[in-house]
Amino acid sequence: VAEKVLNFINNNLVQPGSEATLVKIEEDSGIYKITTSYRGSEIPVYVTKDGKYLILQQGLIDMEAYEEAKRQQQEREMAGIPKRDRPDVKLFVMSYCPFGLQAEKALLPVMKLLGDKADITIHFVYYAMHGEKEVYENLRQYCIQKEQKDKFYDYLLCFVQSGDATKCLEEANVDTNKLQQCMDATDEEHGITEKLNDKSTWFNGRYPPFDIDKELNEKYGVQGSPTLVINDKVVQVTRSPEAFKEAICAGFNNPPEKCNEELSSTTMAPGIGPIEETSNSGSTGTCA
Repeated sequence: VAEKVLNFINNNLVQPGSEATLVKIEEDSGIYKITTSYRGSEIPVYVTKDGKYLILQQGLIDMEAYEEAKRQQQEREMAGIPKRDRPDVKLFVMSYCPFGLQAEKALLPVMKLLGDKADITIHFVYYAMHGEKEVYENLRQYCIQKEQKDKFYDYLLCFVQSGDATKCLEEANVDTNKLQQCMDATDEEHGITEKLNDKSTWFNGRYPPFDIDKELNEKYGVQGSPTLVINDKVVQVTRSPEAFKEAICAGFNNPPEKCNEELSSTTMAPGIGPIEETSNSGSTGTCA
């Protein structure tokens, strides 16, 4: 019961990127009192012993009904995805955004499963919230995907887990000379370093621009990292491999047999770290 309550709280009630943890559970007047720790404070919540109703100051929450309503909303979201013979999937991120990394971890198993059936690409939000390192990591990933696409999956799989670009370039067998030539040419074409050094160009005066994909950002109304676009429609899904797979498969006119393969339904953990690592922190956090 305590695990169910914590999962519900972390997926629905806490601030994005934070999570409550269990301190203790005890019986109190025929119900369970669950003491949680959240942002340095111990907060008690109450739940019926059958684990059905969460008792809060504002009243009872039927957790199963709440989750079912959310599932139905996601089904309606899926039903609204346009169909194509070969879906076009764009994930907009910032390379060091914890929630962008969370979404990439969810997407990578789907890229491996459906990469030959759909066009799945990574794009970048038109400003960088995580400093100079993000500007140049965005640029590095852009060029690998553009000119050495067969190496991009392996590079990204390594990067989301280690954050070590040097190691990942080597593991993915990226041609670093070719990469540097692309990065230099792209930098010059788009004025990336020039804008990084000129704070008058910064977004809201705070963040350096990274506007290689600015036209696409404007086309889809991208507001932050991550933003998932399937067949030109912005889609909100749980950040698990299975949820991403289901959303992409909903974009086929005739889904391939691979869409019947089941992937993990567990939400990935935000930030750099093992792709197998999971979290209760939910799927709503963004860098915006």
